[in-house]
Amino acid sequence: MPGAWTGFVRPFQSFVPTVKEPDKDINTQTKGLYVLAVLVFYLVASKIPLYGIRASQMGDDPLQFYRVMLASNRGTLMELGISPLVTSSMIIQAFTGSGMMKFDRNNPDDAAMYAVLEKIAGMVVIFGQAFVYTVFSGVYGSVATLGAGNALLIITQLCISAFIVLLLDDFMQKGYGFGSAISLFITSNLCEIIFWQAFSFEVVETMTGPEYYGAFVHLIYVLASGSFSPGALKTAFFRSQLPNISNLLATAVVSLVVIHFQGYRVDIAIKHTRMRQGQHSSSYPIKLFYTSNMPIMLQSTLTNLVFMVSSIIYNSTGGASWAAIFGKWITTPNGRQVPIGGLVYYMTAPTSVAEAATDPIHTFVYIAYMLISCTIFAQLWLTMSGSSAKDVSKNLQAQGMTVVGYRQSTMHVALNRYIPTAAGLGGLGVGALTVFADFMGAVGSGTGILLAVGFILNTIETIRQQEADQAGLGGFMLSGMFGR
Repeated sequence: MPGAWTGFVRPFQSFVPTVKEPDKDINTQTKGLYVLAVLVFYLVASKIPLYGIRASQMGDDPLQFYRVMLASNRGTLMELGISPLVTSSMIIQAFTGSGMMKFDRNNPDDAAMYAVLEKIAGMVVIFGQAFVYTVFSGVYGSVATLGAGNALLIITQLCISAFIVLLLDDFMQKGYGFGSAISLFITSNLCEIIFWQAFSFEVVETMTGPEYYGAFVHLIYVLASGSFSPGALKTAFFRSQLPNISNLLATAVVSLVVIHFQGYRVDIAIKHTRMRQGQHSSSYPIKLFYTSNMPIMLQSTLTNLVFMVSSIIYNSTGGASWAAIFGKWITTPNGRQVPIGGLVYYMTAPTSVAEAATDPIHTFVYIAYMLISCTIFAQLWLTMSGSSAKDVSKNLQAQGMTVVGYRQSTMHVALNRYIPTAAGLGGLGVGALTVFADFMGAVGSGTGILLAVGFILNTIETIRQQEADQAGLGGFMLSGMFGR
């Protein structure tokens, strides 16, 4: 029986733009071109400045601390990045997962109304974030300084660009690309940051003199100059104010560790209920990272929202003592806002091993927060996404499948032995890898690396499977991954 929410959403169905599903399967080469076009839009939009802003009047940046995760770029059409999409999706998933909104995934009408509801929620969040960011954050200056016309123009640009991102994500997930636009943008943003920090030729003035910003470029310059010393090499590997070689090595190590653990899985033998004796059975794979990168994405989205609200409140109140309890912020010489006290301070990673050693309480609270929150979100995602043992059992029953050695009515018992454990351990592992990457000083944060590497590996696996299917080699395969 459909939920009452469908009656509310249905009248808006004809007004909400949506992407039509392809009439037939799209080959890998065509999908690659579509993905390239979406990526080009993102890269171009990330470089087009918002019309109406004045650089001299721009205030502190409340999003600087986590722009990698939001795939955003300050002062451009991609100012909000993917934040509205992730926020609205998390809200809707929370309503369905908590049972406040009944949703039958196998009902086509419910699925259609759910897609409409996601877009409505996305548009509401887009306007809300654009309005709050422009009017209340002070990032572009006060409204009195900007003028009402410029403020309205900025809000309009942010809304239009974010809505295009919403449609592009729908376009990708309807089968025109690989995965979601959200993961694609995060991966692209992180790769751009890594490339820039490794190979930038920009010259920056430091306390020891001018140096190349790019870590690899600086190392080559030191080696090629002919006058390098152990001190110069130490600076190239461990300089603190600019990217260094140890940051790049840490990024490579973390990426390899993620790739290694992605291969851990348990294959549960399944068969068709009408399969005759002697026929081969298939398998249902349950990976260690069963919930993929969703725990860290949900956790980071919630954390980013808390950080942004804390920063805005602290700055708008002039650093009031009650606001400092929530979070006390300072602005670094390069314009980056960082917390130095309050609740949000303990939700951030220590910036170095030395800082972790000198402030063990901060280190302990941060590690506990990451591990516990990622584990909890992994378990919650099972229900929110419809990937629990009970949901998987229903999907297999609908396809006439069952676990070998079990009846359809009892196969959820076999699945329940592995799925909750895989989700919990996977969430715990994702949190531990994020902490490890942050302590190692990896480029772009451990969260960004996990999301990027996971997206790349899933894309490669999807391409291989699709090419095998197109060649007539693809067998019956079920995926244990749900959601984005």
